[in-house]
Amino acid sequence: MNKYYTRACNFYYGENARLLIKKKLALPLCGNKDVAFDKIEIFTRKNRKVLSKIINIKKINLLGLSLKKKVKKDLKNIILKRKNFLKNVNFLDPTIMGILNLTPDSFSDGGKFNKKNKSINHISEMIKSGASIIDVGGESTRPGSKTIPIKIEWKRIEHVIKNFKRKYKKVCLSLDTRKSEIMIKGINYGVDLINDVSGFNHEQQSLLKIKRYNISKVIHHMQGTPNTMQKNPSYTNVLLDIYDFFENSVEKNDNKKIILDPGIGFGKNLKHNLTLISKISLFHSLGFPILIGTSRKRFISQISGKNDSRERIGGTLASVLYLLSQGVQIFRVHDVNEVKQGIVVFKKILSNFKN
Repeated sequence: MNKYYTRACNFYYGENARLLIKKKLALPLCGNKDVAFDKIEIFTRKNRKVLSKIINIKKINLLGLSLKKKVKKDLKNIILKRKNFLKNVNFLDPTIMGILNLTPDSFSDGGKFNKKNKSINHISEMIKSGASIIDVGGESTRPGSKTIPIKIEWKRIEHVIKNFKRKYKKVCLSLDTRKSEIMIKGINYGVDLINDVSGFNHEQQSLLKIKRYNISKVIHHMQGTPNTMQKNPSYTNVLLDIYDFFENSVEKNDNKKIILDPGIGFGKNLKHNLTLISKISLFHSLGFPILIGTSRKRFISQISGKNDSRERIGGTLASVLYLLSQGVQIFRVHDVNEVKQGIVVFKKILSNFKN
């Protein structure tokens, strides 16, 4: 039996996009009339074989009955404006999620913000620089890291989680954890979003335990565990396998306040990461906002070689701007000010696009 997937492609921006939408020659991406597309890539999967073809949106009615039905269903999701279910976050605008790692062993900033005054100052700086979401984590999930006890994880983040909403009532607070007990503690102190890198698979009952809170969630993909994920990761087709994972995860969720994160670097080699980034617009057909974390990731070093640097700001920004051009809504980053600057300039250039 064939399974079909639809990816929006061939994008236009700014004045060009608005003009083509007005003339009904293109469609808006995720309800944003500043980004339009007039072609789609259709993947056909049968067992391990995958075929793809690119067609103009005007030729959809020429497709076979079952394929046409699936493509039209996907298109509804692709053009649909995303609901703004997070506090003071508008999914029509690029959103920055600032990273606060309160761990001694995270891959790029372990121990840097563990002291209370340093963590508070860093939160303030990220918000002033343009972060609409602050993502707080107390357990490293770098490749090779091991699970830590609940008590230790909570102790690391307790002060920030308990006090965040007293000062930043209007800022979205995200909690990066795999443990339901910590999720519930965080929710009771005003956490707005749960970001579980295991895709809520670390504990069998985690989704059931937090069901009554109706909390927003990031559905993150990871193959294996942080300790094992980079030991020869393999897929039948990384793009479509992760799409299927998201599709199944959405069905299991009690609410639809969901953000999708394909998990760059979490059980993926360089080729997997590049495939996901270059074809990221496939996931728009699921109908939810997309979050991507490329900040300082190893794939940047693998590509840049001798031009690698500690913060990898150049590689991070290059990936963010490409992903922005593909309609990705949320960017999880360490260097908020630099990324915000890049986005502001890039958006200004795109808004002036015209023939």
